[in-house]
Amino acid sequence: MISKKIARTIILGAAISLASSVCVFAQDANETPTPPRQSWSFSGPFGTFDQGQLQRGLKVYKEVCSNCHSLDYISFRNLADPGGPGYSVKQAESLAAGYQIKDGPNEKGEMFERPGRLADHFPSPFPNEATAKATYGIAPPDLSVMAKARGYERGFPWFVFDLFTQFQEEGPDYIHAILTGFTDPPKDFKVVEGKHYNKYFPGHNISMPPPLSDGQVVYDDGTKGTVDQYAKDVTAFLTWASEPTMEARKRIGLQVMIFLLVLSGLLYFTKKRVWSAVH
Repeated sequence: MISKKIARTIILGAAISLASSVCVFAQDANETPTPPRQSWSFSGPFGTFDQGQLQRGLKVYKEVCSNCHSLDYISFRNLADPGGPGYSVKQAESLAAGYQIKDGPNEKGEMFERPGRLADHFPSPFPNEATAKATYGIAPPDLSVMAKARGYERGFPWFVFDLFTQFQEEGPDYIHAILTGFTDPPKDFKVVEGKHYNKYFPGHNISMPPPLSDGQVVYDDGTKGTVDQYAKDVTAFLTWASEPTMEARKRIGLQVMIFLLVLSGLLYFTKKRVWSAVH
């Protein structure tokens, strides 16, 4: 049997450990605030993408983000896929034709440019990574899977839900927070030369300058162009780019769950019928 002295020692050690964890968590939270939670149409097991928002997000990407960031894993034909921005094949072809794609070599052994096709991927703004580094000092990251690659720890109980929703909450919230987190630094904070202050970026020194400003992009549907609206729309688009088949995955998952429930019920009643004589 454990003595009272040993029990007190164990309890005291556990309390000190818990207090230390709380202090560390509080310190980290003070250094980098948790991104505010946003409401997304695609959140949850039944969430779907807002096609109008995806089209606005694509416009923001084309006019702002594509100047520095690539979208290597998305081809123009994906824009006409089910569960995407809702473009027809002809509209996707028209969008692709607006880009000049480097191709070749031709019969003369020379590289040439041609209008984009549905099978082409969104072209990179730089011919190679070395050029991007020479231009900005650091190569801007590809945005194809950014919504899955970036995130943060939301703590209990939200991390339980994140196990099922994957990137659907934390990744988009993080991207939106970064795009809207450019503010004046505190008086006691030193911004590294060539960097910019962002309150949601780890360490707060970020190489990317503020990319968005009110009225920067004019929406075709008349939606008011604000930094917050731009950030939400392009974040939704990048979330779709990270998983273009998300809606199909959710639909198949729901069908599988319904099938398993029906199968479980049938197996239960079969077992009752077969073993009823024994009991």
